[in-house]
Amino acid sequence: MTQKLTVLIIEDEHTICDFMAKTLNAHDYKTITAHTGREGLAYLTSSLPDLVLLDLGLPDMDGIEIIKETRQWSSIPIIVISARNQEKEKVGALDIGADDYITKPFGTYELMARIRTAIRHSNKILDDHVNNNRPYSAGGLVVDFEKRRVTVNDKEVHLTRVEYKIVSLLAKNSGKVITYDTIINEVWGPYADDNNRILRVNMANIRRKIEETPGEPKYIFTELGVGYRMLEDENLS
Repeated sequence: MTQKLTVLIIEDEHTICDFMAKTLNAHDYKTITAHTGREGLAYLTSSLPDLVLLDLGLPDMDGIEIIKETRQWSSIPIIVISARNQEKEKVGALDIGADDYITKPFGTYELMARIRTAIRHSNKILDDHVNNNRPYSAGGLVVDFEKRRVTVNDKEVHLTRVEYKIVSLLAKNSGKVITYDTIINEVWGPYADDNNRILRVNMANIRRKIEETPGEPKYIFTELGVGYRMLEDENLS
């Protein structure tokens, strides 16, 4: 018998908490619920769940603090679920270690899809070195990390060194939103100008090379004001 994955829900609104718990239970997940930040942190260390669904607006502490504390000792997937829809809130949560961000209200399909993606990424990180270096493949786009080669429908795409670094970073984190600041820091370094213009120019060039219709991308999607998300790797499905 396969052991059920455990999801910790830290949410003070009982109606939303119950909805998420019932939805997850119906999809064969085990759930633990907490209605305060301190209670959630206690369950995190005692129960070691496989994933956390976290509301930011808790009665006793800000959910951002929970992410900070958790990231000091664990890489457990954390999906923020919040009514805060400002771009800076999303960017802040993602930059300090959240894996994804869902804005209330949300539906069952979106919730379950985000959970599956986060868990698959968590399992991929735990895979052996060979599997972690296997090529990214989705919708005809292939990124071979060992050969540093990118193809679309078996035709090689010639990218500059910077363009390849951007595509490689997004491919290795496919299905997840990677913030502008994270991309700039990883590609150009911590002392790079935080102006997003250089990233936008490079992304426009990348899309011209890999997308059939750059204005309607199917591989790299823009999360306005936040960052970019690459189509999920079919190897993770």
